[in-house]
Formats: sequence, structure tokens, C-alpha cells
Amino acid sequence: MIRIAIQAKGRLNEESCLLLRDAGITIDEAKRKFLGKAADFPLEVLYLRDDDIPEVVADGSADIGIVGLNEVEETGAGVKILRRLGFGNCRLSLAIPKGEDYPGLSYFDGKAIATSYPNILRKYLEENGIKASIREIKGSVEIAPAAGIADAIFDIVSSGGTLVSNGLKEVETVLHSEAVLIAGPDLPEDKLELIDAVLFRFDSVTLSRGKKYILMNLPAKAVEEAVKILPAMRSPTVMPLAAEGWCSLHSVVREKELWDKVEALKKIGAEGILVLNLDKVIL
Repeated sequence: MIRIAIQAKGRLNEESCLLLRDAGITIDEAKRKFLGKAADFPLEVLYLRDDDIPEVVADGSADIGIVGLNEVEETGAGVKILRRLGFGNCRLSLAIPKGEDYPGLSYFDGKAIATSYPNILRKYLEENGIKASIREIKGSVEIAPAAGIADAIFDIVSSGGTLVSNGLKEVETVLHSEAVLIAGPDLPEDKLELIDAVLFRFDSVTLSRGKKYILMNLPAKAVEEAVKILPAMRSPTVMPLAAEGWCSLHSVVREKELWDKVEALKKIGAEGILVLNLDKVIL
């Protein structure tokens, strides 16, 4: 049995639960408690505040965890990052009142900066030779300049809408963050085997995300050009059709490239193009 710590609520909770579910690990959310157990895999789920997860994994109370990279960096916990998971994307940035001129990092010399991430900010300022005072605030950091608490803020930014609504502008990005899978140190062999099984399932799910399965009929003489358009993970599958001079070509394409690829394929004679959802990719 292994134990995974995930965020108790919020966007990372939803994405983490979806990843577990897509990986065939089912937790009954209707009966959710502080500690839940999977019905179909030897795994327990521990629901915590995001800033508690790195330390809980580091001290062995949980074996693995899903948490934002920003929390790992802030706590400095002794954990290993096993995978970047591709969701929960955000950035930690410095922001100032929108009416202020910004000449560069020297702007922050002698200024007071409000943040919930003092350790990351302190390291960044020291690395860049900036002497500023740090005002640690838990929550609602963006109101600090308007309230006269600080001259600037250092906080999480996703779309930037919160900054705009509070009369601020982003001027420096310090850290790009996303959800990561972390593990504690010195895990026993039996738990490492289970973690490897979880990694295999997670990889199969994450590899399939943002991709589509595409198949079509194609003149045999156009196969070489089609392969250039659709290189696939190794190479496309090509099979002859009953109709002489024709073949069927199957491949995988990134969803954001789909329509450009389809237009290019139609120009070289592709017909009967089918695009299907891709559930898992197992390498």
C-alpha cells in the first residue's frame, strides 16, 4: 500500500482526481474523508492544504504527492520531483501599480514587497543584488499596494485578470510553475514498485492528452509526402486497401495542429479522414 497526498480542494484537487481516475485508480468522492482508499489499486489518498504536502511527503507521512512546483520551491522540502504533470500552470511574478514607470529590477531597491512566497522571493532578490523588504501576507496579496502595506507584490499569476482588477501590472516572471508528482526519500523496495506502476499509468494518460488519432484513405503515390506531414510517435501505420493504388494511413497528431494537418493532407489527395479521441498512449 502507498499513500498519495493531494490538495483537499480547488483546481489542483479536481485535476489530480481526474488523473487518478483516468489512470484506473478509483476513489469514492461521495464518501470522501481526510483519508480515502482506492477501490482498485493498493493506494490511499490523503487530502491536505497545498502548502502542507511537500513536508508531509518529505517526512514519510505520505509516499508521493501532487502539488504545485511553487510550493516545493517555497518549502525547500527534501523531496524528489518524479514528473511534471502538465496541469495547474501558473507563474510567480512581481507586479507594481500600473501607473508606475518600470526601469528594471532596480525599481525594487528600497521598496517593500508583499508576498505569500517569501523564500522564493528572497532567493531571487539576493541572486540579483536587490535590497528590498519583504512583507509576508497570507491571502489577498494583490490589495497590499492600494492599502499602503507594500509598494509591490510577488504572487501567483494565471490569466492576469486579478492584477488588472487591482490596478497592477506584471513586470517580472520569477518562476513558471505546474503540478508535479513528488516522492519522499528512502522509500522501501515494495513501495517503489507500486510507485513505478503509478508512474506507468500516469505517463500513459498524460501522453494521450492533447492528441487525436487520425486515419484516412490516401493514394499510394502520396504516402511519402503524407509521412512528412504526419511523422507520428515513431512513424504512421500504412495498410493497402482493396482498391488498387490506394492505402489507409493511421497516425497520432497534436490537437492544436489538427486542422493545419488535415488541410495539408487533403491537398495531396487524402479522403475519408476520421479523427478519434485518444484515451491512452502506452509506449
